[in-house]
Amino acid sequence: MKPIKKILITGVAGFLGSNLLDKLIDEGHKVIGIDNLSTGKLENIEDHLNNPEFKFFKRDISIQSELDDLPEKIDCIVHMAALKIPRYGNAIDTLKVNAHGAENVLELARKIDCKCVIASTSDVYGRNPDIPFSETHDSVLGPSKVARWGYAVSKLFDEHLAFAYQDAFGIPVTVLRIFGSYGPREALSWLGGPQSVFIDAVLNDEEIPIHGDGNQTRTFTYMSDTIEGIYSAIIRTEANGEILNIGGNSEISILELAQLIIRLTNTTSTPKLKYVPYESFTGKKYEDVMRRVPDLKHSEKVLNFRATVDLEQGLRHTIDWHRSIKKKKK
Repeated sequence: MKPIKKILITGVAGFLGSNLLDKLIDEGHKVIGIDNLSTGKLENIEDHLNNPEFKFFKRDISIQSELDDLPEKIDCIVHMAALKIPRYGNAIDTLKVNAHGAENVLELARKIDCKCVIASTSDVYGRNPDIPFSETHDSVLGPSKVARWGYAVSKLFDEHLAFAYQDAFGIPVTVLRIFGSYGPREALSWLGGPQSVFIDAVLNDEEIPIHGDGNQTRTFTYMSDTIEGIYSAIIRTEANGEILNIGGNSEISILELAQLIIRLTNTTSTPKLKYVPYESFTGKKYEDVMRRVPDLKHSEKVLNFRATVDLEQGLRHTIDWHRSIKKKKK
């Protein structure tokens, strides 16, 4: 396979997309970035806008024609653009954007004959009780009437479509199932994850919203570790044709996470926890995953990947970033 020199990132102005851009430029790659800026922010990539090694296009990847006139000399597409879990509606957008976007990106990869790395999600493991989640484990999803599963279904469709394109057209694909990334540039809302909402609440002396009883557990991954995993998947031919977990090493409950953030912020006030029932999200039943923990043996073997930033260290960096954003807004 030819060396990976020029890389296209969809969702380049988002949290992970912009941090991946930093890494690629630092490593000497040429980068083309696409983002419709619906959730991504131009400020995330402003340091590179005048860099001749980077070209930005404001485009919508769910519209096929908007990918037609991109430069053809691309060695790898990293598909990061997606809509997340529809907690508060917009299930149609999540399903359509994620499905059409992946199809259009894979069609572009077919036309220009290049590798495609698809960012998937740990959500595809669903309610599988077998912990930790291995890439060979079954996807155990809830009923179709529960909208939250639409995100997992859309990403599973993306995965299946990617391997169908590989089988039919011979383009190498890699699927990355990403677990709970966090860090600077994360969205200051539930799009950024519970840690983002909790940090923001503590710094603003507001109630910390805990969904359900808070006993559900997650494995969080500091963004620099996630980016190292993605980069390794881009440049390593061993990753071609593989599904790979990208995640951290420590499991923590959501309630424990809130308490840890309270301690790390050294707040002088006494933050209050507000328990939010799932029924309040859309007026319908909402299902959560009680445990989400990756098995990383396959990623260690294929990518030489292992997270190195522990949760406390990563949260301290993230809290400092939140404070810097808060100061800018004053």
